[in-house]
Amino acid sequence: MSILVLSTILSQMRIQLSRRETMDLYYDLLMYFGLIGGVNECQALEYAWRDPKNRKMIEEFIISWLNKKKKKEILSRHI
Repeated sequence: MSILVLSTILSQMRIQLSRRETMDLYYDLLMYFGLIGGVNECQALEYAWRDPKNRKMIEEFIISWLNKKKKKEILSRHI
């Protein structure tokens, strides 16, 4: 398993996450796009990132994931 591709994607999007957050996002991303457990998960993600249509979907997923994470953090502070 390699998170290098996701780290590169996040870098290109100018997003910084902790290692733990990056790993969580990596697994959620692979599960969402049906890549988890497949052969060469990392390579499949890299190829998907190169395709403009898939790239947009990946970016939207990451932004949505970050927004949900932010909402959870805000809610946990108020409880």
